[in-house]
Parts: sequence; structure tokens; C-alpha cells
Amino acid sequence: MHKPFASKIPPEKPLKPRYKEKTHKAIALSCCWTLVRGMNPGHPPEMLHGIDNQSDVGDVSSWISVCPRGLWKVQQTQTGERSQQPAPSHTDDASLGYSPRLGSLCQVRVQLKSEEDKADSIVSENRNEKPDQALAEVADVTAFPRCHDSVLQVPLGRWITIRLGEGQCDITEACVEGMRAGEKCEILISPVEKLSDDKNTPLCSTVELKAFTPGKESWEMLPGDKWEWVKSHKERGGVRFRSGDVWGAADSYSRALKLLITLYGHVRERETKEREQELEEQRDTDSCDKTHNLPSPQEFKTTKAELHSNLSLCQLKLNQPEWAKANAAKATQLEPGGAKAWYRLGQACHRVNELEEAKQAFRKLLELQPESPAALKALKNISNQEKETNARLGLRLSKMFS
Repeated sequence: MHKPFASKIPPEKPLKPRYKEKTHKAIALSCCWTLVRGMNPGHPPEMLHGIDNQSDVGDVSSWISVCPRGLWKVQQTQTGERSQQPAPSHTDDASLGYSPRLGSLCQVRVQLKSEEDKADSIVSENRNEKPDQALAEVADVTAFPRCHDSVLQVPLGRWITIRLGEGQCDITEACVEGMRAGEKCEILISPVEKLSDDKNTPLCSTVELKAFTPGKESWEMLPGDKWEWVKSHKERGGVRFRSGDVWGAADSYSRALKLLITLYGHVRERETKEREQELEEQRDTDSCDKTHNLPSPQEFKTTKAELHSNLSLCQLKLNQPEWAKANAAKATQLEPGGAKAWYRLGQACHRVNELEEAKQAFRKLLELQPESPAALKALKNISNQEKETNARLGLRLSKMFS
């Protein structure tokens, strides 16, 4: 029996029907599914649904997460009895509530199952190791770099602090979002596609959630806070791309786009207010204005175009030309003067053998940047390809009529 992730939202805390925005987990899953479809359009969508065919051993769910090495299937099993703590009001301690939300600081410990079993067989003080700090004293996340050779992007075997929604370790975040303070789960991780090396053996790990600070659902966030998240994801995507973490960069750009789309109405509202203020020759100084700290309409459009263009570049490198073409096309529509987007659109069209569209894109690039070496070289390559194709076709026709 398939159980959608929405069923993991507690009945006492339903999503408000008037909001169309997605929860953090839905946003992350949507980002991953976009990457899955880009990699393999025929990939079964059932992998994005929960599975509850082992109810005797606890709640079991599965999804696909993004790692530096690609896409991995994750199966999560809840261990022990489910905490029966009631959902809190907005003034209650978050750790007494159902689960972390976007922006929550979470104290977690991730261990490989084999290492945990060894530790459990030895009676020592470390068996019940406590976090180094009380949650109230935690001011920021634990700093650690992403590792290209690792699936779990967190230090193993010790308590650390992560911020839900940043995407440091997509697997860990997806686990703790459905957990309560003091709970523990087991996860089985395996690659979606076979890797070129010998690291195809599924990994079995445990994830523990000690405590967490308050967070918010996407629909609860102020527009200005969302905009800060968008900028943070965009910056993080650039850092990951420059380090060679293309999968991670694509995930960051996708997360930024998912949140940015929800700001469109607020940006339009700000634009309308500014026009009214200009007509009245006065400016509203109310600091509680929900459009405070929002981008201008032009900045919104430019940022959206850059995110689509950057995502297109990632998809080209991940051999997803169809998706790269779609994102590059959106970028050129938003910012017709964006030279990089036209070049990436030309590359994507060339990769899918749409030569006329590719030539149009490269010619547009030449209009923006006359004598562009990249555009001239690309057009020359297409011309040579067309000549070779015509020569082969002519040879076949001559054989048919000879």
C-alpha cells in the first residue's frame, strides 16, 4: 500500500487550504524528482511515495535524495514507539512539538549501523553520549565541508547541529523532518543508478534527533525571510558548483526557485504600492509591511533568470539536455539580454540535435556579443555537422538510384 508523504503531517496541524505553497519536504522532494526525471524520464514515480507494507516493524517510508555522487534511494524505518507528545502552540517549546520545520536548528547524530552495533556491544560511558551543548546554547550550525566521496554529508558518530532546509545533507534533513525530539530511525541507502566504482553496496545507518529549535512551514514565513533563503540557496549553489559538486548545486538552485516562485504575488504587491506612493508623493514607512525587504520586480526577474540559467548549466553537465533546454529557454524569456543563457540554450539544442534552434540561439548570442569565440565555434561545428549529415544522406540516395 502506498502512502503519500502528506500523511506524515499530523492531523492536529493541517496545512491551511487557502495557501498553495509547499512544505519544506515537498519542496525538497519536488527538487529531487525534477532531477530524477531529468536523469531518466522513465523512472518510476512510486519511489517518491511512502510504503507501509511492513506495519509490524514500524512506519516505513522511502524517497530519493540528492548527494554529490548522484541520486540515492532512501528507505526509512522508525525504531521504537512513536512519541505521543501533543502539537504545541506557537509559544511552546519546539522540542515538545511534533517535528522540526524550515529553519529549525536540529541536534542530530548519524551512525553507520555496523559501527553502532559494535558500540552497543561494549559497555562504556560513551554509549549514552550526550550533546556537547544544550540546545538553548547553540547559536549556529556545526561547520563541516561536503565530501564528494561520501553519501552522508555529516560527521558520523557524534552529535552535530544542522539547520533544516539548508540542504547540507538531504538524507538527514528528510529523516529528521518527520521525527520528534528523542526519536531514532534506521535508513537503508542505495544508488538509483549503478555507480562506476565498487560503492554500490547499500548503506544502513541510524539517525537520532535529540532536540530542535522552532521553525516555520513555508506558508508561515514572512516574504522577506523567504527572500533571504532564496539568496542563501543561490549563493550556496555557486559555491557547490565551483567545488565540483554539480548535483548539490542543482539541488540548491532548485530549492531557490521553488521558494522564489511563491514570492511573485508579494513582489507585484510591492510594485503596486510603490506606484501609488509615487502618485501620492509619499512613502509608507511602516516597518511591519509584509513586502518589506523584498526584491524589486526587476531584481526578482533577474534572479529568477539567473537561477534557471545556472540550473541549465548543471543539467548540461549532468547529461540532462532536455531539462537544460527548458531552463535555458525560461532564462532567455525572462532576460533576453542574458548572453550565458543563450549560449546554454544553444548547447542544449545542439545536444538534442535541434540544429536550427541551436543556430538561432548562437546567432542571438552574436548579436549580444559580436565576434564571440564560443558562438562562432559552435556555429562552425553545427555547419560541419550539417555538411557531414548531408554527405551521408547524398551517398545513401546515390546507392538507392544507382
